[in-house]
Amino acid sequence: MADHVDTILAQWKTQRPDLDCSPMAVIGRLVRAKQIVNPKLDSVFKSFELSSVEFDILASMRRFGSPVTPTELYQTLMLSSGAMSTRIDGLVKRGFVERHASETDRRSCTITLTASGTTLIDEVVNAHVENERQMLSSLSLDEQEQLAGLLRKWLIANE
Repeated sequence: MADHVDTILAQWKTQRPDLDCSPMAVIGRLVRAKQIVNPKLDSVFKSFELSSVEFDILASMRRFGSPVTPTELYQTLMLSSGAMSTRIDGLVKRGFVERHASETDRRSCTITLTASGTTLIDEVVNAHVENERQMLSSLSLDEQEQLAGLLRKWLIANE
């Protein structure tokens, strides 16, 4: 059984038999996987009226388990401070997070999840994990572990 990348590799083999295109087999599939995965992830977030960035903010706050500063959030999520501030403002307006001024530094604050924010992110994470489970259902648990290990190794070498 062939996939889209196999077709591309076969075309290159015909046109450039001298060129080893084997890296395309991996990188091409990673790119195709991203194109397939992102819309499926976004559909779950949109069903809860969240963007992927808003999901990431709420999920990060839930994982931290304690108040966080905007700086901690934007460093974790690799967003600019301006983008983070805008996203937090929107989440505050929707009642999912609260800002608390620092008692020691007027320029600083912490962000906490509200009860409704915690309830929401718990529901979204449940749906998100089930969505991911469905996307991986064509692989056995052993194959999923093997793929996760290989991707971990690659990420450690490239991040």
